[in-house]
Amino acid sequence: MMTTAFAAALVLAMQDPSPAMAEARRLINAGDAKAAVAQLRALSPDQDAATQARITYLLGVAYYHADDPAKAIEMLSSVVDRLPADSLERREADQILGLAAFVAGRFADAVPRLEATRRWAPDNLELAHALGQAYIQTRQPDAARQVIARMYGVAPESASAHLVTAQMMVRLEMEDQATAELDKALAKDPRMPNANFLLGQMALFRGRLPEAITLTERELASNPGHSMAWSQLGDAYVRQSKWDDAIAALQKSVWLNPYYSAPYILLSRAYMKKAQPSVAEAMLRRAIQYDPNNRSAHYLLGQLLQQTGRPDEAKREFEIAEKLTGPRGQ
Repeated sequence: MMTTAFAAALVLAMQDPSPAMAEARRLINAGDAKAAVAQLRALSPDQDAATQARITYLLGVAYYHADDPAKAIEMLSSVVDRLPADSLERREADQILGLAAFVAGRFADAVPRLEATRRWAPDNLELAHALGQAYIQTRQPDAARQVIARMYGVAPESASAHLVTAQMMVRLEMEDQATAELDKALAKDPRMPNANFLLGQMALFRGRLPEAITLTERELASNPGHSMAWSQLGDAYVRQSKWDDAIAALQKSVWLNPYYSAPYILLSRAYMKKAQPSVAEAMLRRAIQYDPNNRSAHYLLGQLLQQTGRPDEAKREFEIAEKLTGPRGQ
């Protein structure tokens, strides 16, 4: 229900929209963008062209902060070219159009807007991060590496720049681009930490187990303290049913980092195959200790308890597993 004070403010806004627009900006800055949208949409459409353009511009800003990037793009696209060049309004419009297009998955549209922001916000990490990802999504790896290298303070043509860019590409599931960057990193520095690990990780995901093992062993040859690499090697051996090799690698992983749940889960599988259920149970309980929301660990523990004649305990673990969802529970 509209309050009397709010109604009075709208009456004033109909006569002179400037106070209402100032209030809308205050609401946006205060984190109440939806209220700002409501206030701006209530303004009379009978305004001069310049005032209407300002209202549309502010609506676009408000829609973006109200998590409606499509409406933000619709509003701002209609007025951005009418805003004075290099004005604060034009800069904000370019920034929001770039970020809204990025959020909406319109990466080709995002790139030129985000590029425009680099002239006046070269050190803004949020904008640089979005631009780097947009370059990756539009398959511009060299441009992406330039931006990402600046973000992380490394030379654009260095092995480090190729590595960190590849890591971004792996996270975005752009594996062909990531592989090319990692190959360049290793060509410049054959002992580059994490490069062979990431190549091995992608090979493992694709089921190329011998390749994954070879690449992970290369990583460990120069980086033996890499607990994730030992876990990855153990994972590959588990998939090959090489239980003793898997246990040896996974044990090294947990000795280096005892707080990561994945190697314990893999160890439980290996020990079950070696008919050592008590040790397998201990591994699963340790995994749950460090990651209570891990659905896989609860489910496997339920199976183990069921197999060892403890149905009530098994039922409890299955019920917990059923309730758990999301990335950590998959």
